[in-house]
Amino acid sequence: MSNNNIKPTEGEMEILQVLWAKGNCTVREVHEALDKKDSGYTTTLKLMQIMHEKGLVDRDTSSKTHIYSALINQETTQQHLVKKMIDNVFNGSAARLVMQALGNKSASKEEIDLIKDYLDKLENK
Repeated sequence: MSNNNIKPTEGEMEILQVLWAKGNCTVREVHEALDKKDSGYTTTLKLMQIMHEKGLVDRDTSSKTHIYSALINQETTQQHLVKKMIDNVFNGSAARLVMQALGNKSASKEEIDLIKDYLDKLENK
């Protein structure tokens, strides 16, 4: 799937997060990991079937229990979605995104130190 076609919905992103963290999973394993009290197993199953049709996940049907795996890379997906958000929500300004993110959620001292180190590396390139 090309970067331009990466358009997972919020629900699909939740499923992808489980698959990226756990690797290959059954629908039951994904559903239990999501721990959604308001949606049933069949909702998870249907969403994963749609994701298979869209090319977001692969499905191994060689046994009775189908095994799903992510077809799109986590880092590539995150980069694409962040770029899209910067372009569409922050008028292309990465600085505005960072300031908004840091203003909305308190960053720990360790996170701030990581950000400073990253900015130093960027500045020294």
